[in-house]
Amino acid sequence: MNNLFEKIKSKQESISLVGLGYVGMPIAVEFAKRGVSVIGFDLNAEKIATYKKGVDPTKEVGDEVIRNSTVEFTADEKDLQRAKFHIVAVPTPVNDDHTPDLSPVEGASRILGRNLTEGSVVVFESTVYPGVTEDICVPILEKESGLKCGADFKIGYSPERINPGDKVHRLSTITKIVSGMDEETLDVVAKVYEIVVDAGVHRAESIKVAEAAKVIENSQRDINIAFMNELSIIFNKMGIDTQSVLKAAGTKWNFLNFYPGLVGGHCIGVDPYYLTYKAEELGYHSQIILSGRRINDDMGKYVAENAVKRLIAADKFVKNAKVAILGFTFKENCPDTRNTKIIDIVNELKEYGITPSIADPSADADEAKRLYGVEFVDMKDIRDMDAVILAVAHDEFSSLSMEDIDAFFKSGKQKVLLDLKGLLNRKEYEQADYSYWRL
Repeated sequence: MNNLFEKIKSKQESISLVGLGYVGMPIAVEFAKRGVSVIGFDLNAEKIATYKKGVDPTKEVGDEVIRNSTVEFTADEKDLQRAKFHIVAVPTPVNDDHTPDLSPVEGASRILGRNLTEGSVVVFESTVYPGVTEDICVPILEKESGLKCGADFKIGYSPERINPGDKVHRLSTITKIVSGMDEETLDVVAKVYEIVVDAGVHRAESIKVAEAAKVIENSQRDINIAFMNELSIIFNKMGIDTQSVLKAAGTKWNFLNFYPGLVGGHCIGVDPYYLTYKAEELGYHSQIILSGRRINDDMGKYVAENAVKRLIAADKFVKNAKVAILGFTFKENCPDTRNTKIIDIVNELKEYGITPSIADPSADADEAKRLYGVEFVDMKDIRDMDAVILAVAHDEFSSLSMEDIDAFFKSGKQKVLLDLKGLLNRKEYEQADYSYWRL
């Protein structure tokens, strides 16, 4: 195994990526760019066909990069037999009851196990609770392959830190945590990742340490945002603008720069549950982590309630009120709608007899229809509204002028505007007689 790295460098051996989503695909493309022979596998044949056409549905690297990439895109699992270094980058969602759903990572382990050859290294990137790689994935790999971990193949773990939609913090510019089952594996894993990660790697002491490090990164962020959301609820009751408070507090050198908001996506809103689930198994009931989750999970409902209160205050009928929501993805400038919290606002408004019109020029419209039954409207069709909720900070929305926003509303009536991300100038809108609200 010592010379596996050299063989990968000289293209004698290939690496494979199992799972080509927002994380796996950029990794595959980056390795290929650096002269490595890459097999990119995904179960979804439709997705593979899209990549083969030179289209990047994730918008993470762009169509041109996909078109010119040397990655061998395939939906045939047997192609994995030609690789010796495997990176598994599949999602790790939670079930409706917030327990970990390990089926994607178990399924990937089964597929890989069936096609694993002697002398291979398998590295998992999916966010999991400490112990999943060794206690759940390894037995599956051994059972399916008939090979013995440690003797016939080795394993490692290297959590992804790719930030979808972020053009600054990319795979190559973020320090990568790497780990391996023994020193020899750690060395190979570290060297292979150093091919693509210019920022360098951090060698964790064990696989469990690396798993734990990843899961707490997002939990920390979740708790900090929950604190801001709680402050936002308190300051709203006091009639104080939260953003102004944070601006003032932010002048202190060690004040942490977090803002209130809806916490969706596959990481921050999900990972804390992996940690608390494992803690529960060991008899510890999380207090801070779960209370932060509760606050963040309720924010969609809170936004909808405030929209309704504003409509009532503006003397508008609530039932069948015309409400538009701008933005549906889980974060700005990213087409991904999976695990978006905007759907919570939609569902809560429906409880009040309001069916909102939703516009999102950045979102994956097919995915939104498939997952939520939501059909988008065109921005130019948003007219005569009673209220508008500016929900996601896409560049397309940041550039809207007051004239553009005026055009969304019924003329002559007070305009109810909820600017969740605080994109607009509060004073200007209040002076223009808007009923303006933000987190």
